[in-house]
Formats: sequence, structure tokens, C-alpha cells
Amino acid sequence: MIHVLVVDDAELNRKLLADYMLYEGFTVTEAENGEQAVHLAKELKPALILMDIQMPILDGYSAIKILKSDPATQHIKIIAITSFAMKGDREKILNSGCDAYIAKPIDMHGLIEQIETIMEL
Repeated sequence: MIHVLVVDDAELNRKLLADYMLYEGFTVTEAENGEQAVHLAKELKPALILMDIQMPILDGYSAIKILKSDPATQHIKIIAITSFAMKGDREKILNSGCDAYIAKPIDMHGLIEQIETIMEL
């Protein structure tokens, strides 16, 4: 079973994603900011992180940089889930170390396709 860490400061968004991942058969842990995400990723080593970008305390970019620079967590696949959908945002996010990018509002079918692709399911 694939363990997913869902990271979003908006509780409703986080719960929606977490519930959908549970429905799809994944094991889920939640974090409400990048700092918690880094801590939980280092402790639990999930296979996948669904990471919001704009968050308080530690934003998604900073959390991704920390995780991708650490040999213990650099293998974890990360999909950015973000409202940043302007020209250039996708490239900036992918260049930050993310394996994929999904713009909000989330197309759940598209999200599952992205997960299947990057996790090679």
C-alpha cells in the first residue's frame, strides 16, 4: 500500500485530498504546513507527497528544497498542488524538484493519472 503525505494549510482542501486518497486505497498522513511536512517525511518516509506551495511557517518551495537535498528523503515523489497557475508557474514548480504539478481546483481523475505515472503503477 502506498503511503501519501497530504500537505495543505487549508483544512478543507487537506481533508478533501486525504479522504479521496483513502478512498483510492492509499495510506494517508496529513500536515498543515511545510515544517510539519519535512518532519513527517523524514520520520515516516512516505512514497508520495501532495504538497501545497503557498503555506505559512514554511512554504512548499522551501520544504521541497529541504526534502530533495536530503539523501534520506530525496527519493520521495512530490506532486505540487497549487493555485499558482500563471504563465511560468508550472516550470518554476517543476524546476524546484517536484515530479508533477496539479493546479487548483483539482481534477481528481487527473491527479490519479499523475500519481499512476510518477509512481509507475
